[in-house]
Amino acid sequence: MRFRFLLRPGWLALTLAVLLFAAACYTILAPWQFRRNAERVAQNAAVSSSLRTAPVPLDRLVSGSGEPAAVEWRPVTMTGHYLPSGEALARLRTVQGEPAYEVLTPFQLQRGGVVLLDRGYVRPVGDVSIPAFAAPPGGEVTVSARVRQDEPDNRPAFDRDGHRQVYAVNSAIVGQAAGLAIRPGYFELLADQPGVLNPLPLPQLDSGPFFSYALQWIAFGTMAILAWIYFTWRELQPGGVLTEHPAPSRRRSVAEMIAEEEAAERAERQAADEDARDRDRAHQRTG
Repeated sequence: MRFRFLLRPGWLALTLAVLLFAAACYTILAPWQFRRNAERVAQNAAVSSSLRTAPVPLDRLVSGSGEPAAVEWRPVTMTGHYLPSGEALARLRTVQGEPAYEVLTPFQLQRGGVVLLDRGYVRPVGDVSIPAFAAPPGGEVTVSARVRQDEPDNRPAFDRDGHRQVYAVNSAIVGQAAGLAIRPGYFELLADQPGVLNPLPLPQLDSGPFFSYALQWIAFGTMAILAWIYFTWRELQPGGVLTEHPAPSRRRSVAEMIAEEEAAERAERQAADEDARDRDRAHQRTG
């Protein structure tokens, strides 16, 4: 039967591998890249909008228990005073391609509640040591900042080199270490604000490679299926690789061929000697 090879274990394993790979491309890998592209597009739109929007009072934009995701990157103003005793440094950061620490300081709002301000970044000394940096101003101040979501991380804060340090900018982690009830999310100080150090730059407004990556995964899945169809068609043709063929004869070695030639020569010489002896005997009888 022409289709019998489809039931062979090797071909079944190949078919399963192709189907699993194509399914992963279509249902996991490509959608994942499409989601990342959609997130990047939404972020770019939010950042661009924030550049054209004047800061508004915090309470008008985010309620006391509201989720900052819907208004991320929007600029807000708030009045209160810094709580330097709750300050922490976010370690292992990269700003504009170089290592940095981000300085996180709780801020007591005038109308009640505590928020987390990201005062910007400082460069480590020798890529390791924490440098000296300015303390936040005392007394009541009004600052402008951009709304940000907490970074997901459950690792607790720890003390090292005389500073409280965290692995991510997360208001819950900083609040737990400082013994403060900090509202969800955090706020990046804008330039020229009281207490700001080196303000964090905005992300680059490009769409990134995610959309092209998604198309590539779709192409890879399609190519795998087309390759399987092609090889299946080829095996259905006469002389396919998996077609039953007689076992080829074993290739003779050079020594075997020389031995065969010598045996043939000996046989010829023996036959010639026999002919010569027969002629001699015949001549003797007739003489």
